[in-house]
Amino acid sequence: MPKMATKAVNNVFYKARSEASTWNDSLRSRESTSEATGVDRTRLANIELGNINPHPEEVLILSEAYNAPELCNQYCSKMCPLGIKTVNEIEVPELEKAVLQLLSIFQNLPQIKADLITIAADGIIDGDERPKMEEILKKLDQASDKIQALKIYFTKQIGNRTKS
Repeated sequence: MPKMATKAVNNVFYKARSEASTWNDSLRSRESTSEATGVDRTRLANIELGNINPHPEEVLILSEAYNAPELCNQYCSKMCPLGIKTVNEIEVPELEKAVLQLLSIFQNLPQIKADLITIAADGIIDGDERPKMEEILKKLDQASDKIQALKIYFTKQIGNRTKS
């Protein structure tokens, strides 16, 4: 990119465009990005400056144009009124770390399975079983987050490969 937009430097949408501009010259400026994506230049500036939240359709467009699938998670976990309540923010580590973290969680699956069978055997979750169920759900959430991180990592790598 020709110059840094200092007010937008920490914005995920600006960072994604900046990174994408290293392999796609049409993303070097807001004006050319606007032409390439159909997102209004002024609106893009306001999104990158954090003055407004993008519409979901804009997130999809920018995510695809920038090869930045992590933008969808950022939008859902931080900006969408429904997503804020239901979607965890995903940290996307390097491949080796993501795989090791997931495999570590998978080692607990036999115990989780046994605990779920015990809890579900009588068809109700009583007061004594509630803490164990909360612990199981926490572990399953962690596994889900690691799986999502791996999906985002893979999607980004495949996208980069097709654009090279």
